[in-house]
Amino acid sequence: MINYLMVIFILTMIIHTVETLSYSLRYAGVKINKIAVALSLTGIIVLISRTANLIQAPLTAKIIDYAKIDPAFNVLYNLRIILISSTMGTFMAILLFPTFVNVWTRVISKLELAGSLPRLISSVTVAQLRNVRTYIKKPSFNFYHYRYLGISKRFILLNILVTAIYTVGVLSSLYAAHLVPSLSTTASQSSGLINGIATILLTIFIDPQVGLITDKAINNEEYRDQLGKIYNTLMVSRLLGTVLAQVLLLPASYFIVMIIKLI
Repeated sequence: MINYLMVIFILTMIIHTVETLSYSLRYAGVKINKIAVALSLTGIIVLISRTANLIQAPLTAKIIDYAKIDPAFNVLYNLRIILISSTMGTFMAILLFPTFVNVWTRVISKLELAGSLPRLISSVTVAQLRNVRTYIKKPSFNFYHYRYLGISKRFILLNILVTAIYTVGVLSSLYAAHLVPSLSTTASQSSGLINGIATILLTIFIDPQVGLITDKAINNEEYRDQLGKIYNTLMVSRLLGTVLAQVLLLPASYFIVMIIKLI
């Protein structure tokens, strides 16, 4: 089971790292004025990461099944470990942000020459992969104030809350199934619904606002210089959202149990 938990831990960490790094792709597109290409690649990455998040449900469900066999197995503890992996993945993305801005800048330029993503992938050589180390750049953490380009406290708090719901949705449903074994099937199936709602919230409230911020940066040189700081602020708010998910795990699980019993 330890090896199995390690697989879930790594998968969750990768999902959150990849999705958070989508900001670096947007920023790279703005820097070289290729935002249309950058947004198309961003859409692919976000779709893959959010779809992969759904895979977490059946994988993590095995933890609940294992707890039925071994009553001494601490489900809540292990779910919190998985939540820690989401925080670690987001933090890793913050550290890698400046490096991946450089990498994506190169990828976008190459994609324009290759003409398609399959051709680009097939043209990658070992020498080019080794050359990636030249793009490594140390992150900087200079946060003077939160408000850039009209970003409000409300939007930052909303980003924290939606990220927390998105992060904890699957795990809270599975823990609700553990709390009420007689309704475990209904509870576990609600994970897809909760995750879907969180994804919709991200798509409706967060993604368009990030798009507006990016558009402002394209049309205004002064805003463009601040865009990196804006994305740093958004990534930190996502990090706080994964921490808030730890707080919401139990209340969300009991709330799901209450709703299922009412139904």
